Amino acid sequence: MGLRELQGYASFFMTIFLVVMLYGYIVYLYRSEKKGKKDYEKLGKIALDDEIDSAPVNTSDPLPDEKKEQNK
Repeated sequence: MGLRELQGYASFFMTIFLVVMLYGYIVYLYRSEKKGKKDYEKLGKIALDDEIDSAPVNTSDPLPDEKKEQNK
C-alpha cells in the first residue's frame, strides 16, 4: 500500500465523516427548533434588520421575578 493509496482512503473516509457530521448538525438544528428551544428564523433576522433603533431579538429578562423580589 503506497502513500497515494493511503491518501485516497483517508480522503474518502474524511469526506464520509464530514457528511455524517453535517447531516447530524442539520437534524440537531431541526429538532431544537421543533422543540421550541431556539427560533432560528427569528435569529436570522439579525442580519437583515441591523439598525441602531431596531427592536432586540431576545427580550428575556436577566433576572426572573422571584430573584427580583429577593434582591429588594
